[in-house]
Amino acid sequence: MRRRLAAAVALALAAACSTPSQTPVAPRQPPPGDSTFVYVHTTNVVSEWDPGRSYSNEIIAFQNVYETLTLWNPVTRKTAPRLATSWRASADGRTWSFTLRPGVTFHTGRPLDAAAVKASIERTMRIGTGASYVWGAVSAIRAENPSTVTFTLKYPVPLDLVASSAYAAYIYDTQAASDLGAWFRAGRDAGSGPYTVASWKQGAEDELTLKAYDRYWGGWDKPHYSSVKYLVVPDEDKAWRLLLRGEAAFMNRLSPRLFTRAAVTPGVRTSERPSFQTAMMLFNTAKGPMRDVRVRRAVQKAVDYKGLVKALRGGVSPLSGVVPEGLLGHVPGREPRQDLAGAARLLRRSGHGPQGRPLTLRMTYTEGDSDQRLLAASLARTLRPLNIRVEARAMQWNQQWDLGKKHGQDVFVMYWWPDYADGYSWFGNVFTSGEPPVFNLSYLRDRVLDRLLETVPELTVTDRPAAQRAYEQATSRVLDLRAAAALPWVVNYRRAYLGGVQGYDDNPAYPDVVFVYDVRPSG
Repeated sequence: MRRRLAAAVALALAAACSTPSQTPVAPRQPPPGDSTFVYVHTTNVVSEWDPGRSYSNEIIAFQNVYETLTLWNPVTRKTAPRLATSWRASADGRTWSFTLRPGVTFHTGRPLDAAAVKASIERTMRIGTGASYVWGAVSAIRAENPSTVTFTLKYPVPLDLVASSAYAAYIYDTQAASDLGAWFRAGRDAGSGPYTVASWKQGAEDELTLKAYDRYWGGWDKPHYSSVKYLVVPDEDKAWRLLLRGEAAFMNRLSPRLFTRAAVTPGVRTSERPSFQTAMMLFNTAKGPMRDVRVRRAVQKAVDYKGLVKALRGGVSPLSGVVPEGLLGHVPGREPRQDLAGAARLLRRSGHGPQGRPLTLRMTYTEGDSDQRLLAASLARTLRPLNIRVEARAMQWNQQWDLGKKHGQDVFVMYWWPDYADGYSWFGNVFTSGEPPVFNLSYLRDRVLDRLLETVPELTVTDRPAAQRAYEQATSRVLDLRAAAALPWVVNYRRAYLGGVQGYDDNPAYPDVVFVYDVRPSG
């Protein structure tokens, strides 16, 4: 989920791990001709229907409904064609021209041409919410002719990478309705992707169903799934049973217990790979007990980083710094370590600790995530001897996010991943000053950090070593000087899906997304 939060009940996990082993039974595969791809998700799928505002879980559906000019390729680590077949940049990096794929239409029937691309991105920029900041360098967009769109930039940025962003880079039909906001709020789409919205049942288990768009430019001559259904199932064991019965095709995240079982279950395939998805514990720097930086540093030091990684048995890896390995901005040699003695000293200085005043910390996390439950239980257990009580509350994601926007907790634990394959979005969205808060849920206001981060997008193109140095300074400022967060791990993606699903691959730049058009049903 975007961006999912964390806490945990270790006893529940222990009980689950003690379940008697059973002989794996092969799931029932869908019969030939049944070409619905059923994706089981732990929490609500759609938080925002407007593709210009979208910035949450709906990515798993939207990447099948909407398309971007380019797509990031995890093998080459470069951008690849999508709606644009080619592009070129001027020598100074301030002018970019994209040649569009011919014959593309929106689901509304209108053509996707250069004028539509210009209108779409300009509207997203004008809205100014979500990840619209990715277009911050753009000063003008011109439709040169129906198949060529040119961007003029205020300063050089890798615009081909920006155009592959998982958010705010969708191209959509701005003429779908006179009141476009109302059109989207009703659960309609205006995309060009292989699937279009068939039904949306807000709050229901079968929340969203997509159907094939018959005029899709890629064609339907090969075997493809004709529809996609997204089920909301917070109970992991229930989701597993759906997979075994063949009523689901894909589970995006499994606990160590179920992943081990899935790996030896006939008729089930598993996938495991490192991700760009990090767990973040954001500390309330604005008010409450964690306004005191000594308390924040104490909680930082109290986290049992090594124990959590061990308990999650391969489902996560230690994280060094803020940005995961493989992206510009990663800082090696900064893996955090538990220091309970140091935590106790800091608490004593703040008037708290074992012999001081007691503290109660309110922590929110996302309902249905067993890893997050484990984190919460571990932190509560570790802080108890330090005279700190943790009130951990599991919440449905939209409710948790709404509470966070109201400064309603002391610790907000969530998952974060990049808007495009670069480290900037961790800092640009989570740790840059902003009011009202969107995802800067530590409520950090650090003007020195803001000014430092303003230089990074241009340096990414003009002087990558200098950009890396800026990231290192920003990392130290966030984690050391301001102690605004603790980052306990980076996720290792562990998926399970039916053996009849052919051609599935994971792209870490688009977390939890199955590009359903690219997989195929057997039979």
